[in-house]
Amino acid sequence: MAKKILLVEDEPSVLAVAQKRLENFGYEVTAVETAELALAHLQNNLPDLILLDLLLPKMQGDELCKLLKSDDRFKRLPIILFTASSGDLQKLTKEIGGDDYIVKPYESKELLDKIEKYL
Repeated sequence: MAKKILLVEDEPSVLAVAQKRLENFGYEVTAVETAELALAHLQNNLPDLILLDLLLPKMQGDELCKLLKSDDRFKRLPIILFTASSGDLQKLTKEIGGDDYIVKPYESKELLDKIEKYL
């Protein structure tokens, strides 16, 4: 059975490319464009991993990550931050409870290696 990934990304072109790449490698991907849609999806569906953009409209990715990691239902769910942000991402990831991060633009192999590490 295919592992399930919830992809949260507000940029349509990045979302489409990442979703296609992941599906080509055998993952079942649900793609949403906002944190609010991610929360709605998570009410009835538990993915194996979340790939989470930091810069989202309304609720930001860091807020969503903190919220999920403080909830017993989701705290063990791996969250990989998916961002074009610069700065100390290692520190930020740790502060908000994320498991790892990948910087956009990214290499497919790097993305797949990080995902496999948690699945």
